[in-house]
Amino acid sequence: MLRAGIVGLPNVGKSTLFNALTRTRKAEAANYPFCTIEPNVGVVVVPDARLEPLAKIAKSEKIIPATIEFVDIAGLVKGASQGEGLGNKFLQHIREVDAIVEVVRCFEDKDIVHVAGQLDPIADIETIKTELVLSDLETTTRAKDKLEKLARGGDKEAKESLAVAGKLLEHLNAGKRALSLPLSPEEATAARRLFLLTMKPMLFACNVAESDLSTADASPHVQAVREYAATHVGTEAVVVSAAIEAELGDLPDAEAREYLSHLGVSDSGVSNLIRAAYHLLGLRTYLTAGEKETRAWTIHAGDTAPQAAGVIHSDFEKGFIKAETVSYDALVAAGSMAAAREKGLLRQEGKEYVVQDGDVMLFKFNV
Repeated sequence: MLRAGIVGLPNVGKSTLFNALTRTRKAEAANYPFCTIEPNVGVVVVPDARLEPLAKIAKSEKIIPATIEFVDIAGLVKGASQGEGLGNKFLQHIREVDAIVEVVRCFEDKDIVHVAGQLDPIADIETIKTELVLSDLETTTRAKDKLEKLARGGDKEAKESLAVAGKLLEHLNAGKRALSLPLSPEEATAARRLFLLTMKPMLFACNVAESDLSTADASPHVQAVREYAATHVGTEAVVVSAAIEAELGDLPDAEAREYLSHLGVSDSGVSNLIRAAYHLLGLRTYLTAGEKETRAWTIHAGDTAPQAAGVIHSDFEKGFIKAETVSYDALVAAGSMAAAREKGLLRQEGKEYVVQDGDVMLFKFNV
C-alpha cells in the first residue's frame, strides 16, 4: 500500500490532523515540539460518494471503500539536515513514504507556541524546503562521486546517470526542489534511483482556525500558500481545520454533516485532503457491484483492464478475456445494469483498454 507522509514544523497541527484522518487517537497532540518521535501509521478510508448509490442499484449487502496509508512524521526545525532536533529521523521517515502532505499553520493562537515566534506560512514552507534540499544536495553529491568512478571504468548507465546528477546538483544549489527540474523520461528514471526527498510529489494542507473555515478562501495566509503551491511546486493547497476535524471524528456521520453545515461548509476538509492525497499518489478507483458487495478497487493511473483485474486476483489477470464496462454516471442515469445493457451503454473492453476512474467493471476470464 502506498503511503502519504504528513510533515511540517512543530505545533502546526500535524498530529491533530492525523487523528482526524484516521479517526483514532494514535498520535499524541501536545503543545511542545517533537511530541511525535516515532511515526504513527494509519489506514484511511477514501471517501467516495459513488459507492452508496451503486450499492442501492445492485442491492449489495455491504460496501467496501478504497484505503490508503498516512504516516505522521516528527516535526522538523531549521538545521534538521545537520541533525538538529530530530532531523536525521525526520529525513529518514520522509524517505520511506511515497508522497508528502505538508501541513502549514494558517491560524493565529497566542496559546500555541510557534517555533519561529511569529506566523508566516511561506517562511515555514521555505524552512522545510531548505532542509530537504540540503539533504538532497548531500545525497546527490555522494552519488555523483560514485558515478564518476564507474563512468571512468566505462559503465554506460553510470555516464548517463552522472549527467543527470550534474543537472540535479545545479538545480538543488539554486534552492529548487528536484521535482521542478524538467527531465526526459529516461532522465527521470535515473533521477528516481537517487531517492531524493524533493523528488516526491507533494501537496499542502492549510490548517485554519474554526472561526476562519467558512471564509478560508479569503484568508491572505491561505491565498499565499495556494499561490506558492501553484507557482513553485505545481500542486494544490487544501484547506482544513484540524481542530474541527478532530471533533467531527467523535460524531456520527449525520451529526458531523449537520455541524459542518452550521459552520457554512459543505464538505469535510479531511475528505478533500484524503482524495487529493489519493490522486497525488497516482491512484485511481474502479468499481464492482453485486448482491454480496459494492467495492472500490485501487489501481494506478494508466493501468490496463488485465492489470485492474489482477488487483482482485492474479488468476483474473492471467486468464483475462474481456471486461464488461460502463461508466458510473451512465449506469446511475440508466438505473440498472440491465437498462444500461439495453441502451448500449455497456462496453466490451479488451486487453489494451486503459481503465478510467469510476468505471464499473465485470471481468470475464478463463484459467
